[in-house]
Amino acid sequence: MPPRKQPRRISRELALLSLSQIKGSSEQLQHQQLNDLVVAAIRTLTTEINDVLETAAAEVRRSSDRILASETRASDLQSAKAMVKEAIELTQTAINRLGTTVELPEFIQLAERQEVRKYALDLIGAISRRKGEIEELLGKALVDWQFDRLSRIDRDILSIAVAEIWFFELPEQVAINEAVELAKRYSDEEGHRFINGVLRRVSNILKEEAS
Repeated sequence: MPPRKQPRRISRELALLSLSQIKGSSEQLQHQQLNDLVVAAIRTLTTEINDVLETAAAEVRRSSDRILASETRASDLQSAKAMVKEAIELTQTAINRLGTTVELPEFIQLAERQEVRKYALDLIGAISRRKGEIEELLGKALVDWQFDRLSRIDRDILSIAVAEIWFFELPEQVAINEAVELAKRYSDEEGHRFINGVLRRVSNILKEEAS
């Protein structure tokens, strides 16, 4: 994490990593302690790393088995090569996640600020209270896709951006740019492009409804 990162950027990251772990009503969320948020963030990162590494290891085993059973047939070898490539990409994703954990001491220090915790909890609370409305709006913006079929991290990034645009009146372009940066850090290789496209459609929908 770059030093002197803006407080709201840290709040978004803290909210993103905590969303799937923090439970309770919006009123209860306001009483969450900073330690709860940080522990939730660490749990999320740990789970992400383990899941990605397990998937990568499974891909390596599958590709190895395919190579051994291929009897040098070109089509089978090509398939095995694609599996190895995917496994390497997944491993790189896991390495990137590990890089994030190395930054945790600085992340925790910056997250101790009251303004950081307050905005993170405000975001989590707004998403908790208005979950149905947010998902309905995103459903309209998704083309040939369903909200509940998205990866958890993409759902949470989109929800944070929509909440900031809709309920916190953050300028649309700022919210989109911040969501794209989160996606580059936590989503897969194509995640930031997908997030950008969906949020631009959300922006257009909100403008049409306002007019």
